[in-house]
Amino acid sequence: MERTDPDHVGDERTLLNQFLDFHRATILNKTHGLAHADFGHCLSPSTMSIGGMLKHLTLVEDYWFDHTFMGNAEREPWSSIDWDVDPDWEWRSAIDDDPADLLTAYAAACERSRAIVASAAGFDDLSAETNKDGERWSLRWIMLHMLEETARHVGHIDLIRQSIDGTVGE
Repeated sequence: MERTDPDHVGDERTLLNQFLDFHRATILNKTHGLAHADFGHCLSPSTMSIGGMLKHLTLVEDYWFDHTFMGNAEREPWSSIDWDVDPDWEWRSAIDDDPADLLTAYAAACERSRAIVASAAGFDDLSAETNKDGERWSLRWIMLHMLEETARHVGHIDLIRQSIDGTVGE
């Protein structure tokens, strides 16, 4: 995926979208050239893998934008998982997934999220879903949370990728 540096000046919508897309593209770029087995590689003592992060990021894109913000029913495979029994299912199960499927699912979830953000009137729009206290999230909060979540996992993938083949940098 082509990665474009965010503009130096712009309105909130433009810059938040550009920064999130920059990190989304970095996630995808860091997987380029990896073998199937590399997607399951972990750095002890962590059990995080690149495949697990892709699946986790696909889940959180769908959860926050499609489910929480829009109020849509959870998509498969998320809706069939008993999260109480296996709260780390996406991390654990990714080892069995084809890397191409993980990459395709992540790209599709990001595209759905982009469409949702584009259709919103503004960042003050509130989520359809509420937390346990009945409070809603603003789209601004969701965008900032997803920016933090994605950027944090870029760092994790960077370390794992370096341990695999020495590739570093953006």
